[in-house]
Amino acid sequence: MIVAAGGKQYDGGEETRLRISVIGTGYVGLVTGACLAEIGHEVVCTDNDGSKIRTLEAGGVPIYEPGLDKIIARARKENRLRFCAKPADAVPGGDAIFICVGTPPLPNGDADLSAIDHVARMVASEATSAKLVIEKSTVPARTGHELKRALSVYARRPGVSLRVASNPEFLREGTAVEDFLHPDRIVVGVEDESSERQLYDIYRPVLEQKFNCPVHAGTCPDGPAPKWLVTTINSAELIKHASNSFLALKVSYANMVADLAEKLGADIDEVTRAMGMDPRIGPSFLNAGLGFGGFCLPKDLQAFVRLAERCGVDFSMLRAAEKINKHRIDRFFDKIREALWVVRDKPVCVLGLAFKPHTDDVRFAPAIDLIHRLMEEGAQVRAYDPQAMEKARAILPGVEYSDSAYSAAKGCEALVIATEWPEFRSLDWERIRAGMVRPLVLDARNLLSPGEMRSRGFEYRSFGRPDVVAETQIA
Repeated sequence: MIVAAGGKQYDGGEETRLRISVIGTGYVGLVTGACLAEIGHEVVCTDNDGSKIRTLEAGGVPIYEPGLDKIIARARKENRLRFCAKPADAVPGGDAIFICVGTPPLPNGDADLSAIDHVARMVASEATSAKLVIEKSTVPARTGHELKRALSVYARRPGVSLRVASNPEFLREGTAVEDFLHPDRIVVGVEDESSERQLYDIYRPVLEQKFNCPVHAGTCPDGPAPKWLVTTINSAELIKHASNSFLALKVSYANMVADLAEKLGADIDEVTRAMGMDPRIGPSFLNAGLGFGGFCLPKDLQAFVRLAERCGVDFSMLRAAEKINKHRIDRFFDKIREALWVVRDKPVCVLGLAFKPHTDDVRFAPAIDLIHRLMEEGAQVRAYDPQAMEKARAILPGVEYSDSAYSAAKGCEALVIATEWPEFRSLDWERIRAGMVRPLVLDARNLLSPGEMRSRGFEYRSFGRPDVVAETQIA
């Protein structure tokens, strides 16, 4: 038995197999659809990007996310997951419809909600029976109110009940399958008990951990059950933006302290390690480096600030966090210039292109901005990333891409670590050093140990820690 917010109790009951439509097959939509099928529901995923659907129907996966390909293949084999090229065709059969479309930033920082509006029109036009329409996309507070109004305005069949709920996602790229199947909390914003019950039935296998777990080889790990949090729709929408903005604040704060540590001769790793031991603070998102990127934190921060401004609330602290983050590229490029003296015509190896490890996502990736700066200064850039090179080629055609870190580093005068892939920590650094013209490593993610790099004969620079500098530097 689980006690929900407000004291409502749910008994074990029979597992309910629901028909679910997921609109949008990006990182959130595809993981959501595949995992819902994995726990037993009948799922249809659709997208207006025909190339994505064709790839999925052919057995491919358009994004890299650990474990996702396996659960998609299994769900398709067991006829619990299929893909639909026409979004309108996915509406009539779904008991519940998850909206997982993009909400990219507009030039003024607001979230572009045109895709949400388009889905509302389509659902209202195509629905022939009662539907629960669930916001999964990250949206500003009061979007649910507008979605409900749009569904009412565009409905073609009077009497068809179209209810709205908010169910924000807390999926981290690189661990999204694990996050969905073993979350710390599931937040649902609802207006009625029927919507709450339906969402509970959707998530029952996750809440009660009653499914064959693909992440943990068939056995779900022991531990506390996910928390089931029922709120208003406005609160659920606000929770997502508030959470992401707070994480952005922590990253920028750590980077600000790292800059101060450099001035004072302190070690940022020692400082943040001690800070993180305080349970009121915690160790997560206190890693100094090149700053946050990806599609979520930057756009959610901007949208949250714009929402606050429209409501007359001063969120200047978030503006400051955004400013600190934008300046990380400048700060790091100063280190590159100081080390190389002249950047033009010098071969520079960049390890890491994705905005974080365990993903191929290069959207708003700091590594991409850094490479643009290097190329503007005339550097000859060679790059390697375990997963993201194919997507990087489309936006960085002037880079020489290598099939390994070793070939990328060979003949270079500097090596930059721009993404903290674990495999970079365990490279054969003696082999790297032997192949470089100058053994200079600029670690934008504080991945390596300055002491160990010194013992291996490297010049080594990072954020907020003592540099390892050669006695004589000739660029």
